[in-house]
Amino acid sequence: MGVGSSRDRYDVIVVGLGGMGSAAAFHLARRGQRVLGLERFTVAHARGSSHGGSRIIRLAYFEDPAYVPLLLRAYELWRQLERDSGADLLLVTGGLLLGPPSSPTVAGARRSAAEWDLAHGVLDAADVRRRFPTLAPAADTIAFFEEAAGLVRPEATVTAHVRLATAAGAECHFEEPVVGWDASADGTTVTVRTAAGSYRADRLVICPGAYAPDLLGGMELPLKVERQVQTWFQPDGGVAPFLPDRHPVWMWEPDDDSEVAGFHGFVYGFPAIDGPDGGVKMSIVAQPDPCTPDTIDRAVGAADLDVVRAHLRRRLAAGPGRLLRADACMFENSPDNHFVVGHHPRHSQVIVAGGFSGHGFKFVPVIGEVLADLALEGKTNHPIALFDPQRLQSPAGSEDAGVD
Repeated sequence: MGVGSSRDRYDVIVVGLGGMGSAAAFHLARRGQRVLGLERFTVAHARGSSHGGSRIIRLAYFEDPAYVPLLLRAYELWRQLERDSGADLLLVTGGLLLGPPSSPTVAGARRSAAEWDLAHGVLDAADVRRRFPTLAPAADTIAFFEEAAGLVRPEATVTAHVRLATAAGAECHFEEPVVGWDASADGTTVTVRTAAGSYRADRLVICPGAYAPDLLGGMELPLKVERQVQTWFQPDGGVAPFLPDRHPVWMWEPDDDSEVAGFHGFVYGFPAIDGPDGGVKMSIVAQPDPCTPDTIDRAVGAADLDVVRAHLRRRLAAGPGRLLRADACMFENSPDNHFVVGHHPRHSQVIVAGGFSGHGFKFVPVIGEVLADLALEGKTNHPIALFDPQRLQSPAGSEDAGVD
């Protein structure tokens, strides 16, 4: 998976081989395209947003029912990717969305389930405590339960897509950062420059993650990058009650964001999937901590951990237990928290994809399919109107043809 042949002209170049970029490279190569994938770090690295061992996957999307058709296709593609790669990537455990009776999260999930006829149940606090005794909801908490929910494995997914893309003929260059690109005015070619040289192609797909400001060619999208922390704890008494056949994935919307200082969105957790000594991943989405890939503080300190522990103690029957490890990652989001997927507004041969952090990884296989459609056909049958980049464009955006 290093530098391939000496060809300098490709059908499609994919910049960024994290979750979305690796999937796009695979789908394009599988369709017979000459593909070059460029990544600034190693395969399945921990310097972006596609790491941490697990991500939640769910169908009844509280964010907007418009996501559900993409998720239905994503589930099909997850299973196909497992068959093609031989890797275990999707584990169905069931999933809970918890909150007060007025919770927009629960209400939104119920709306999506009703619109798309998705199997689900609504549990009161006593039901939750009886079925999932690891959790300790207050009496007025309710929960939306979905059997189809579970988790996917980000590093293994990226590795699988890269291996399959390479097997289908793609060249994947790692540790080769892109320093700039230019697009021809007639919409027929692009040139991508790296520290190692330059490459030409008919189409360019940019999946930059937190590196979007440096790579999106003057689009001036108001994407924000923020630091978040992931934590793993060893529960007192061991992980047995948290095993996947007993404990679901869960997301909890508190009834008061100010109940513990530093809170922003959700408390969340996973089953124990890393063996008896691997602990349980559970954490929070904290107050936004703006950063860049160069300025992020990757050290997790006591202040970070105090907020996480405070929230977990309120929601776990026995508390989180002993901290095993913690790391920092980057979220890269749009102002409305919807994805950004579509053509560059001034260069029809350039497709951009971003704004996925916090809830995007479950869509990786289907976004890869969408990006291949856009690159090859100029359109897709998947419903992506919600993700149009032009909704976020500044009317006085830069006219630069590329990025230096």
